[in-house]
This record gives sequence, C-alpha cells and structure tokens, in this order.
Amino acid sequence: MRTLAAVLFEDFEMLDLYGPLEMFSFFRDDFEIRTVAAQTGPVKASGGPSTYAEDTFDDGRKYDMLLVPGGRGTRNVDSDETFLKWLKDQSDSAEYTTSVCTGSLLLSKAGVLEGRCATTNKLAFDWVVDQTSGVDWQRSARWVKDGSIYTSSGVSAGMDMALAVIEDCLGEKPAQDAANWAEYIRNPDPDNDPFAATGERT
Repeated sequence: MRTLAAVLFEDFEMLDLYGPLEMFSFFRDDFEIRTVAAQTGPVKASGGPSTYAEDTFDDGRKYDMLLVPGGRGTRNVDSDETFLKWLKDQSDSAEYTTSVCTGSLLLSKAGVLEGRCATTNKLAFDWVVDQTSGVDWQRSARWVKDGSIYTSSGVSAGMDMALAVIEDCLGEKPAQDAANWAEYIRNPDPDNDPFAATGERT
C-alpha cells in the first residue's frame, strides 16, 4: 500500500487533481489517497467547489507519492517558503513525485527539479520558464519522467501521467484497465503532445 498525498492550495485546478486521482482510486488495495494542505478543512478550487484537506503540512506524516496540481493558485504559493520546504522534504523521501500543469513551477521553486527534465502547461510554458532556472524544460511532451519524478502538461495530461505511474507500479494491464474503467482514451506516448504548439493564454 502506497500513500499518495494530493496537495491542496486555494484556487488549484480541479481536473489537475481529480483526473489523476480517479485513475489511482481504482486500486484501493494499492494506493491510499490523502488530501493535505496548510490546515485541515475545505480548500476552494478555481472552479468553485471545495475539497476537504485531511492532513496538514505540519503533521509530520510522510507519503510515498506526491501529486501537485497547478492552476491560478500557484501564483499565491510559489513564494511560500514553508510550503516549498515541505514539498522538497516530502519529495526527497517519496518514491514518486508528480505534478500536473503549473504544479511543476512549484516543484521547481522548491528545488525538486534542479538539473532535471520537466514539462508544464503549454499555455503557461513561457511564463514558467521565465521564472525558473536549472531545469531542462521540454516544450513538446505530454509528460516527462526523470528518475522518480513525473511532470505533465496541462490539465487532462495528468491522467496520462497517472496511468504511466500506475504502469510503473502495477504493470501495463492495470494501467490500461484503469483507462477502460474510466472510459478514457489513453495517450501512452509521453512525446505525443498535440498541444505543444499552443501559445500563451491571453
């Protein structure tokens, strides 16, 4: 059983979080999903609804896997030293660290991506690159695996990334089963990024 920390902050992108979590949730004997934030209680998503945080950053709990979403709220926590230190400490001990969309900006600001290859939402690609250094950003990638760290492009790309992690953990058949159960057409090729040429959102 691996514990998966679903990281919450105000104005996170809903599908960044819940798309991947849906894939992991099919395997309850293999993954325990925990929501974690600065404090317990409701954390509002950018789309409106709130998600309840079960754990806090100062609980002292360690997790086997991290899932860091993106969204507008990244701009509110990308200089939060307590939050970024928690990300770095957790990533250092986790088996897998994953991000969706501009969640990779937070990993970079935390020092997790130093010297690594990574990707992010193509609509925010230049904005992320301009704020970071020491990362080999891949513009044409659905997701990028560098060691135990997975970063994915925007929003729905997180589901393909999650399926790749499931394949690493449990094998190819369970990953494809999850896609079938979700009635989701999986993109199994990390280099097949149909949105790579998308420009910045205005």
